[in-house]
Amino acid sequence: MPYQSPEQTGPRLWEQHCCLPLLPSADISELARYPLGSYLSVNVGYSPQSTRDALVLLDQFRRDALADGRFRLVERITDAVEPDPDTIALAFDLEDSGPLGGDLDNVKMFYDLGVRSLLPSYNYANAAGCGCLDAEDTGLTAYGRDLIRTLNAVGMFADGSHCSARTGLDIAEITAVPMIYSHSNFAALRAHPRNITDDQARACAGTGGVIGINGVGIFLGRNEPGQRAERIEAMADHIAYGAMLVGIEHIGVSSDFSFDGDDFNEEIARNPEIFSEEFTRYGPLRWTPPEDLLGGSEVPGLNEVLAGRGFSDAERAAVFGGNFARVAQQVWRD
Repeated sequence: MPYQSPEQTGPRLWEQHCCLPLLPSADISELARYPLGSYLSVNVGYSPQSTRDALVLLDQFRRDALADGRFRLVERITDAVEPDPDTIALAFDLEDSGPLGGDLDNVKMFYDLGVRSLLPSYNYANAAGCGCLDAEDTGLTAYGRDLIRTLNAVGMFADGSHCSARTGLDIAEITAVPMIYSHSNFAALRAHPRNITDDQARACAGTGGVIGINGVGIFLGRNEPGQRAERIEAMADHIAYGAMLVGIEHIGVSSDFSFDGDDFNEEIARNPEIFSEEFTRYGPLRWTPPEDLLGGSEVPGLNEVLAGRGFSDAERAAVFGGNFARVAQQVWRD
């Protein structure tokens, strides 16, 4: 029997990035672990995927979502920002510009298929710019700058996650609309190359953008199997720090939960050279599951933890969904 999505037990959830296996055989019903009424953005490709690979995934995910009946595909802004308590709003994202195949006209093609955010580079330099694991950081290339302008024109989020610090700062400088860090934590609390500097955070907020705090153990410094509750507390630490640094209106939640976590860990073990020691030395990666965000599982959920720290109903509603919904209305085009 498929997992039945729990009832919404707190603020409406806007999950700006999560991952299914990047295979047409992926089980879309796994996404129903998120509460009905949520918004989800699901990855459909990063640096290894070609344009064709990403299109095949998109076609399969879209058809499977419609056949399931618990999902509605995001085509207009109202599909995302006006919750339906009986369905989950589903959009998609690209974690690298590689699936564009070097053709900026493909941004509009992917947008028309429900892709609503794209980041220029995944961990390492490509035609668009540098990644967070590069030893030399030269920021966006000329092509990358044109990419950001194209994303603005089409109405797709420009995302700085996985990019280098300079690339993220360049995005903030060039964009004419709010940018996002869909799933990035703060280096001031956890010194990891995937986490962003205070300067990056302030530049993002200066565009009107939002930083989504993720629940990945190695980015939180809480990666042991028995640290599930500690990961939630660490997410709350990053949310509180971000609220102090740039204001609560610029902070969201984007857990980066990987339904393909076992596959991802196997990939790291098989090909450690693709990743830095900052990914390989901690053992298998751990994630914060959907059930631990709004609550209803065997540990206190993030919503409950934030309430216990004094965050008001309105502040938690903003963090869990309102802030990303606001910037989507500023960036996306119907």
